[in-house]
Amino acid sequence: MLLDTHAFLWWCEDSPELSTKARKAIKENDCFVSFVSFWEIAIKVNLGKLRLPGIPDRYIAEQMSLNGFDQLEISFRQIMRCASLQRPHGDPIDRLLVAQAQEEKLVIVSRDPAFDAYGIKRIW
Repeated sequence: MLLDTHAFLWWCEDSPELSTKARKAIKENDCFVSFVSFWEIAIKVNLGKLRLPGIPDRYIAEQMSLNGFDQLEISFRQIMRCASLQRPHGDPIDRLLVAQAQEEKLVIVSRDPAFDAYGIKRIW
């Protein structure tokens, strides 16, 4: 499964924003967090739109290790897949998450219903 950025952060925070269904799926499956989510986190921290309970690079590394999540690197194939998406999502980060889910045949954990238009399974 591929965790959308908010799903990853809410899991790490044990936030009630994370749905019960999503929480159960994360517990029971192997999960990936994309490099594009790390980039999104870095951007939001830099802009002051996100605060983490620690230094970003240490906090993310600790959470990845603690939770046994795998990193999903960004491949050329995934990037090029973005060019062929039929209904382009307005957010470039989400477009890349769609492409990664399609290319790697991953279920995405996200509250964003816009992912449903791309033929990938979404859990929320």
